[in-house]
Amino acid sequence: MKFVAKTLYGLEKVLAEELVGLGAADVQAVNRAVLFKGDKELLYRVNYCSRTALSVLMPVADFRIKSKDDLYNGGSKIEWDRFMDADDTFSIVPVINSPHFGHTGYAGLILKDAIADYFRKKTGRRPSVDAGDPRILINLHISNDLVTISIDSSVVPLFKRGYRQEQTVAPLNEVLAAGIILLSGWKASATLTDPMCGSGTIPIEAGLIACKIPPGKFRKFFGFQRWKDFDEELFEKIKRGYDKQIGLSPVKIFGSDISEQASLQAKTNVARSGLSDVVSIKVSDFKDLKAIDNQSFLFLNPPYGQRLQPDEIDLLYRMIGTTLKHNFPGTTAWLITSNKESLKNVGLKPKEKHTLFNGALECILLKYEMYQGTKKPMKN
Repeated sequence: MKFVAKTLYGLEKVLAEELVGLGAADVQAVNRAVLFKGDKELLYRVNYCSRTALSVLMPVADFRIKSKDDLYNGGSKIEWDRFMDADDTFSIVPVINSPHFGHTGYAGLILKDAIADYFRKKTGRRPSVDAGDPRILINLHISNDLVTISIDSSVVPLFKRGYRQEQTVAPLNEVLAAGIILLSGWKASATLTDPMCGSGTIPIEAGLIACKIPPGKFRKFFGFQRWKDFDEELFEKIKRGYDKQIGLSPVKIFGSDISEQASLQAKTNVARSGLSDVVSIKVSDFKDLKAIDNQSFLFLNPPYGQRLQPDEIDLLYRMIGTTLKHNFPGTTAWLITSNKESLKNVGLKPKEKHTLFNGALECILLKYEMYQGTKKPMKN
């Protein structure tokens, strides 16, 4: 079967590597998604184990249209009773970029009518639409004249792990946090610190990686569990197999924040994720911290400036650069921000740059290698 795993911009290659590791075939990275092939077992496995997928779609039809009527006719030809019954509820998520439709919702209504009429003709009954809690969630994607209709196997986005009870004003998306860690090349043999941890997303995601805890372990529901062909025995077998691999982290992971409230929220989330023995959270100002060793990793997600005055944000970024330079020799530091202007105040030359998105915000992820002493060669 063909599948589409959606992700955030900039994490396509990371997700592709994940899917290969999970046993996917014909893996192909595209914009904000990765195409792959596999069976039902792989579909369950990706939903349960992928750290950088937002959702996993199963395409059921693709065709080209020249008019609105072509969408209705194409939608009517799909054998919908393979996936749902007339008594089931469904909902449609339309993603439309086509000259044939000036209104996104209109395309969704056309497909809704096609599905309802399909069942009315076969059974005399029509399934109902339930936007709040549908049994089947259908994705309608139209790009110019190409229509792709898919069923969402995740329904609840996969970044909603289930461990987050408390959150700060602007929490980092869990998929983005995991993607940054995987992109950095961090292994669980090196100490990891997040000195501006907010509600603790980066330390927790690092803890899940280090302890080999599947990100889906805390979730109570996946969309495929409501499908007609759901194999509960197979899914339980997959969960048991991966849960057996869970173990204690070989390294300690640290998080801190200048805000006492944020630190308390992070501690609550760490406890809910079962990582209290692995992730340590405390209240601290970044400028007061020092490197734990000379081979550690540091991840920084400072305020971007939306809630601070320009002078305050410039001082903050200047402090970050000074603290990295003087307190963290030998450390590999990764910093993500959407505030490119304030980055100039860090005063350090990045080794790598990556473009990512945190929600609608375009961000830049930078790698700084903090060498001990100087890199300049000594003159005789």
